Amino acid sequence: MDRLTDGDFATNIARLEANLASVIRGKASSIRLLVIALLAAGHALLEDVPGTGKTTLAKSLARSISGIFRRVQFTPDLLPADITGSSFYRPQDGSFEFREGPVFTNVLLADEINRTSPRTQSALLEVMSESQATVDGKRRDLPRPFFVVATQNPAEYHGTYPLPEAQLDRFAVRISLGYPDHDSEMDVLFSQQDHHPFEDLSAVVTCEQVIAMQEQVKRVRVENAVADYIVRLVAFTRGDPRLRLGISPRGSLALYRTSQAAALLAGRDYVVPDDVRALAAAVLAHRIVLDTKAKYAGQRNEQIIEEAMEKTPVPR
Repeated sequence: MDRLTDGDFATNIARLEANLASVIRGKASSIRLLVIALLAAGHALLEDVPGTGKTTLAKSLARSISGIFRRVQFTPDLLPADITGSSFYRPQDGSFEFREGPVFTNVLLADEINRTSPRTQSALLEVMSESQATVDGKRRDLPRPFFVVATQNPAEYHGTYPLPEAQLDRFAVRISLGYPDHDSEMDVLFSQQDHHPFEDLSAVVTCEQVIAMQEQVKRVRVENAVADYIVRLVAFTRGDPRLRLGISPRGSLALYRTSQAAALLAGRDYVVPDDVRALAAAVLAHRIVLDTKAKYAGQRNEQIIEEAMEKTPVPR
């Protein structure tokens, strides 16, 4: 695969972010986080109240990269085979035919993922970690790039199941879109007066270009001092008595890779500590589990990560 020049990379990213911003107004920082997760070959968890544009953002991303988009509406009766696919018997010749599930796509929207049972949620663990699905004992590779965007509504508890820690750990970033500001919401009203801006959206990069950009991210230089800073941040959570579960090595790797993507988006071929600090909350906060006492004392996950950054010396 040909290596992109710095100019090609910057142009592709500018087009992609502008395309998404034409549909999701006033959310540049959330769009940047989503793009970082894509370039880091991770996955994104969009956690917010209904109606803030989570589904539209996922659909817009798929169209912008000319990728295949599939959506799964997670419900209590959804089965693992409904996600990964299954084999069907063909009485004509006595053979079995495999029918692909919706995970065989480039962008998978797992909508309201916390509405289905843990058994079905676990069907995504393998596909998110290894970009493959094992069905009937046979391994089947997924298309590249493969990017999961899962949504959940944190304000609604009836009929929902908390995401297991093992699954939360597989999301590179957690993003909250939040309500738009006054001017952005006015813009939303008038932009949809005749039709939805999504209808005018067209592809600005190809899947092959996305794969090339993901490979370029891996070549961004990380000095030993910066890598050591990441490990010390993570180690702080493992020894915190307020936590039942600290950050796993998968979490430190996610922070490492997303920092590389952030550096490249900033026009650098090396990571600085500010890249790590800017992403720490979005990458790490959803991976820790507070103990009961800390939870009822009003502690928040983000506060723990902020404290970790305050107490961990920053490399010069």
